[in-house]
Amino acid sequence: MNFQRLKEAEADFLDRFPLGFRDPGMESIRKRHNVDKLSEYAQASITPLTLSQPQKFLDSVVTIIGRSSLVSRFEKAPFRDFVGGLTSKDKQFLTDAFSKRLVGRRKREGFEEIVGLLARHKLARWSIVSAVPFYLNPKQEVFVKPTTAKKIVSVLEIDDLHYHPRPDWAFYDGYRKLILDVKQHLDPSVTPNNAAITGLLMFSL
Repeated sequence: MNFQRLKEAEADFLDRFPLGFRDPGMESIRKRHNVDKLSEYAQASITPLTLSQPQKFLDSVVTIIGRSSLVSRFEKAPFRDFVGGLTSKDKQFLTDAFSKRLVGRRKREGFEEIVGLLARHKLARWSIVSAVPFYLNPKQEVFVKPTTAKKIVSVLEIDDLHYHPRPDWAFYDGYRKLILDVKQHLDPSVTPNNAAITGLLMFSL
């Protein structure tokens, strides 16, 4: 990792916003993205009980993606319509895949099953795949926005991490580990959640 570029990015951001993401100058951005509020909704609505009720669970997933400021509006309606048109069998399959992805030790298997089903409907997008895990656990999971992720990997000179347009676990897991590593080298004022970290890097790099 190019630590010099990382510390330059942090210094540049704190020069503009001395209090980090709590700086008054960041208020409009905080309100626009409102990660904390949507994260609270995700944690309240995605529980072992809802994971046993496919329709209720998927309604929550659609709500999370629909309310997310990080997901493009051009992806929200197609995803909503996709979920609405699923058969009962596919709703159960998608819920089971999310359950593996979000709970327990089968995260990669769940990830790949979600991508596989979405790909059949030409909806295998990084934003859709990564949004729910991120809002459910914003300090451990990452939201993958392609332009941002590619820029960060390039500027920080992470040579063994290779982006692909179709979501794949190798890139996701490597990118998540990169952001968690980056967090260890930044001031706590700029690391309230992992989307904030990637936002800082994109803003400053």
